[in-house]
Amino acid sequence: MLQQQLLGHWSPSRDVRACPSTKKGVAVPIVDSARHVVGGVDTHRDVNVAAVVDMNGGVLGVESFPTSAAGHRCLSLWMSRFGTIERVGIEGTGAYGAGIARHFLAGGVVVIEVDRPDRQKRRKHGKSDQLDAVEAARGALSGRCEGRAKSGDGHSEALRALLVAKRSARSTRIATIVQLRHLMFTAPDELRFEAGRLERNATGQPGRQAAPTCGC
Repeated sequence: MLQQQLLGHWSPSRDVRACPSTKKGVAVPIVDSARHVVGGVDTHRDVNVAAVVDMNGGVLGVESFPTSAAGHRCLSLWMSRFGTIERVGIEGTGAYGAGIARHFLAGGVVVIEVDRPDRQKRRKHGKSDQLDAVEAARGALSGRCEGRAKSGDGHSEALRALLVAKRSARSTRIATIVQLRHLMFTAPDELRFEAGRLERNATGQPGRQAAPTCGC
């Protein structure tokens, strides 16, 4: 029912005609390769929902594919059957959509970073992965979304990974030092003095002045 709503009263254009296949009762579309189409992908952890629209925004098809290397190949092959892929709008190219974005970029296809669908449309029409995929394709087609997706490789990506590891290690070190200091507040006197001496030696800070001794 949902796919019928997406397709509306769509009928095959002059670029598509049906021909018999080896199986009875099944028609296989033959597509004019000169026709240009735009794809859209709503990404998730396990499944990517893809849609293809023509240059007028008409929906040609909606399908789901697994988020594996084989699934990426099947997705791009499925899109190419409708015509020449001009560009693809993908949600979350820095998260769940990173894999499918790299796949299209490696094939020389322009990948557009698509923002999350408008909240008003979500409230009006409800949440649907198929609708999100169609909106991603139409957003890339209309020019509403113009940002190019990053390739996710090369020197910049390697530097980003190093910075993430550095920040994580620094945050963990600071949290560990704070925990040890709080434990020292209630530790026995001998242990607190020894831990403080070790901390000053490790940080290179000058030693504190000795506490005054009582005359008794």
